[in-house]
Formats: sequence, C-alpha cells, structure tokens
Amino acid sequence: MKMKFFLSFYALLFFSGNLLFSQEKPTFPPYTIELTYQKLKKEYPFISPIQPLISDKIKGIENIIYKKTTTSKLKLDVYYPKSEVKSTHPAVLLIHGGGWLVGSKENQRVMAQHLALNGYVGISVAYRLGLEAPYPAGIIDLKDAVRWVRKHAKKYHINPDKIAVLGASAGAQLATLLGVTPNSPLYEPNTKISDAVQAIVNIDGIVSFIHPEASSEGKMSSIWLNGSKETNWNNWKEASPLEYVDEHNPPTLFINSAQPRFHAGRDDMVTILNKHHIYNEVHTIPNSPHSFWLVHPWFETTLNDTVNFLDKVLKTNN
Repeated sequence: MKMKFFLSFYALLFFSGNLLFSQEKPTFPPYTIELTYQKLKKEYPFISPIQPLISDKIKGIENIIYKKTTTSKLKLDVYYPKSEVKSTHPAVLLIHGGGWLVGSKENQRVMAQHLALNGYVGISVAYRLGLEAPYPAGIIDLKDAVRWVRKHAKKYHINPDKIAVLGASAGAQLATLLGVTPNSPLYEPNTKISDAVQAIVNIDGIVSFIHPEASSEGKMSSIWLNGSKETNWNNWKEASPLEYVDEHNPPTLFINSAQPRFHAGRDDMVTILNKHHIYNEVHTIPNSPHSFWLVHPWFETTLNDTVNFLDKVLKTNN
C-alpha cells in the first residue's frame, strides 16, 4: 500500500512538472548586431559590424515613450538633421527584425542616424514581440507609432504628409503590412490621426505567410500568429501583406539577400504594383546572407538604395 502511494505521488509530481514545463514560454537566442556579426564572419571574413554614427550634423533623442500597454512602456528614438533653417523633413519609421519574437530597436539606430544625415528624420521603434503579446499587438503598436509621429511632427520638424516605413526581416513583413493596410478596421484605426504611410522599404522580409514560397516559415511564425498554419489559418492569411495590395499601395522598395526564402510573395506583389503603375524597385545583393544590413560592406548598399528611392518618392515637391 505504501509503495503504491509513493508511486502515485511521484507520478503526480512527474505529470505536474511536465505540465508546468509545457506552459513555460520557449526561449530564443537574442538578435543583436554583434551576435549577427559573430555568426556571419565565419563564412564572410571580410565583414565588420556597423557602429553608431557620431556627427555634429544630426541630433538624437532616445528612448521616448510613445505608448503604454498593460505589459510594457514602448519607446522610440528620433534622429533628425541639425539645421538652423526651420524646414521640415520626411520621416522614416524603422522596424527591427528578429522573427517577431526577439530583436530590439537598437538594431535600427545606425540606419536611422544615417538617414538623418541624408535629410530625413529617422525613428527606430520598439513594439510588443510575440512572447509578450501575439499578433496583432505588434502591428497595432506600429500604427500607433505612425500616429505619434504625425502628432509630434511640428516638434521634430517632420512633414506629416511624407512618412515612410522601413523594416528588416520580420520588421519588413510588419512594415509592408502597415503600409498596405492604411486605417484598416482590423487594427484599431483612429479617426482623428491617420496611420497611412507614403512609402515602404522592405529589407529581406516575406510579404505572405501562405504563399507557396513561404512554406519554410514555422515555429516563430506559429508563436507570433498564435497557432500553426493549420490551426489558425485566418491569422496567417490576415497578417500577409500580399492579401491587401491594390491600386492604393504606396511606392515600395525591396532590398533582398541572395536567400530565396526571404522573398516569399515579393514577385507577385511586384506584379500587382506594376499592373497599377505604382512605382517600385527591386534590388538583390549578390552572394549576401540574411541580416546583411547589420554589417559592412552591405550596410552601405542598403543605405544608398534606400536613400535614392526615398529621394525619388518623398523629396519631390517636399
């Protein structure tokens, strides 16, 4: 009898432990500039990590709280040209990648600083990641960030009618989704301040979770989208920017690595843009890995392609 008791007791402990373990959130390695460099330099020994820009031609204000949620205080960094002339500049909201679950706005600070040096207000932004709050929390946060930019446009010398969104990797998917769903009822629209943007820069991000080319998207997507493709098809489809592309889409730039899986849906989106005569560009960097934008020499290519595109679509008649 005593033996049966102990067996039952340990069985209960084993079951309870497994249940507790199964409820714990999975962990993923951090996604930073330095760790990306360490990973890539084995195969690309000629690279070097990007570094913060120090220049007396730009100003920066970091870690501004733009939104408070029940779980966090979301922050952004603003970098803008230093000038005595009281002119306005186009703004670029920069969205970091990390598989929707990791990463930070600090990964996009260097690009934001360089954009400021080129006559833009660069704004690197944080948003709720999937382990804190699944879709659609992150995209709602980013739309709120666009509204914050418009609301504070005068303070930071921004032209509120010239706002672009730039994203890298998972951030590119988010940037594209933000850009093709202006003021959508799906994402808590604000009737007073628009979340529409005037240009999209997609740096190596998929534009569809359900496109045949996206078949390799798996665990991280499932966590962020609150279920697998089979169990939560609606979210996978709803979060796919390709589903919304039409004649109202803003001009779009694609900068891609040589890794095909990160192009999912791009060519179909370009076909639709061309059908409606919407300006777009596609640049593929030969022999480049994913996360190329975080290291030299590919950072320069990414920056130059971005500035040239934005100058064409935002600075005309600015």
